[in-house]
Amino acid sequence: MKTFAPPHFAGFHPEAFRFFRRLAHNNHKPWFDRHRTLYAQHVAGALKGLFEELAPRMLGLDPDFEVSAKTGRNFSRINRDIRFARDKSPYRRNLYLYFTPRQDPEAATRLYVGLSAEGITWGFAVYDGRSSALERLLKARRAQNPAALNRFIRRLARRFEMYWHGTERGEWKKYRGAPRTEKDWKRCRAWVVRKKFGPGRRELRSPRFATTVARVFRELYPLYAFATVKGRRGERALAEVQ
Repeated sequence: MKTFAPPHFAGFHPEAFRFFRRLAHNNHKPWFDRHRTLYAQHVAGALKGLFEELAPRMLGLDPDFEVSAKTGRNFSRINRDIRFARDKSPYRRNLYLYFTPRQDPEAATRLYVGLSAEGITWGFAVYDGRSSALERLLKARRAQNPAALNRFIRRLARRFEMYWHGTERGEWKKYRGAPRTEKDWKRCRAWVVRKKFGPGRRELRSPRFATTVARVFRELYPLYAFATVKGRRGERALAEVQ
């Protein structure tokens, strides 16, 4: 039986960003089919190559990370579910690689890399939802020890972009930074801490970008553990940061 080596991560080629720019104006199956090879090589293939570089390092951080490399577990789907959507365009304008708990791969708390026409984003994200730990762990632990999370947020704020979403009259609204007050945390439905490189950044074209991502994931892992890992280890994740 013929075997295939996993894709090698060589960085993100400019064609990856160009693909999404063109998709924005050609969001239909005939166009996608004509450019499927480009998508497989420079979009999905690049993210899969990055995953292969990152997976061993992530398991070194936490052996409970999901690393099956399956769509829906480590990769988002490019196809949209349009059954109940007003916008019937069949493809999303971004693709994500993410690491979540192996025992709960659909959890909406993750370390992620996102690829779109605007460039690459990577960092930590927590969302409210069916399997979210936002209410069960993050908010509950913050209520018990707000000082620990506030110190970690101040530490991250010097180097990371942050934003959160709250509900206002039933609608989601985006705010800069992290939730601050008790009212903010009660309203919070999502929180993102991230780095962002535009498509022109030279670092994105190098295999060494995998090391850049891994370094950020190591820095954000205590926050991920605080928001995700059950028991004493998760509770003390921020307290142990020097």
